[in-house]
Amino acid sequence: MILTLTLNPSLDRTIEVSSLDRGTVIRAAAARLDPGGKGVNVSRALLANDVASCAVVPYGGDEGRRLIGLLSAEGLDMVTVPVRGATRSNVTLAEPDGTITKINEPGTALSAAELDTIAEAVLSAAHSADWVVASGSLPPEVPPDVYARLCERFSSAGIHVAVDTSGPALLAALAAGPALVKPNREELAEATGMPITRMGEAVEAAEKLRAAGARAVLASLGADGAILVTDGAVRYGECGVDEPRSTVGAGDAMLAGFLAAGASGERALVEALAWAAAAVGLPGSRMPHPCDIHRDRVLLRPFDPSMPLGATTL
Repeated sequence: MILTLTLNPSLDRTIEVSSLDRGTVIRAAAARLDPGGKGVNVSRALLANDVASCAVVPYGGDEGRRLIGLLSAEGLDMVTVPVRGATRSNVTLAEPDGTITKINEPGTALSAAELDTIAEAVLSAAHSADWVVASGSLPPEVPPDVYARLCERFSSAGIHVAVDTSGPALLAALAAGPALVKPNREELAEATGMPITRMGEAVEAAEKLRAAGARAVLASLGADGAILVTDGAVRYGECGVDEPRSTVGAGDAMLAGFLAAGASGERALVEALAWAAAAVGLPGSRMPHPCDIHRDRVLLRPFDPSMPLGATTL
């Protein structure tokens, strides 16, 4: 079973527009409301593909109750933790060419007592877990070492920990020795202070994260695919998308596919790429079902250090 923790979940509203023109009235072509938050999305993707998962979800206010209602309607197994503040709402503007503009609220602060309650909920639910996924941005005023402290407790209990976050929270988590981290290209650059314009630089940055404590690095590179860097091995693959709809949640689908396939080796990388590409082809933050996933489109090949990278990240 895969347990996920999302400290800063959200309601994600996606609005499709023909073009984004500032200072004008824009009529939406379509709109949808989805549950959001990185760990929430990982659990939703696993649920859609019949992989056992449980999500720990703090929630508050009308937005939080609506979030829990949406997740309940999907049939997600979850542990809910009420908090004083209101769950945040995010807005994504999607254009026909695949260009995505996101507006993310910061979320609500969590008190020390609320953090302790959430941690206890995670620890109680983790007894049957093979993996714990700690992912997403931290709410305001939450200490950056929160994922690191959880990682230490789970690792000592023999549970694998995957971390998907950024900034100080990622740097702090590395020192706790997570089994896996899943940064995107921008997060790799931020964590290492390196410009990442070529494949070789992405691999070098991933190796720096491993030197800092991570045992494996799955780095998403947007339209350029992904790399998996482990002890003594670098694997690279890509999967094209005919009609990109939304990149929201695609990185979460990538992590879900990787864990669902055993979290090691080429097979797991193929699943990760296929699930992520399927998510890009769906509107909003919909997670792919088996009928959406096309493993035959995944291409694994030796990485070329001189290969230039584009700008899109997952």
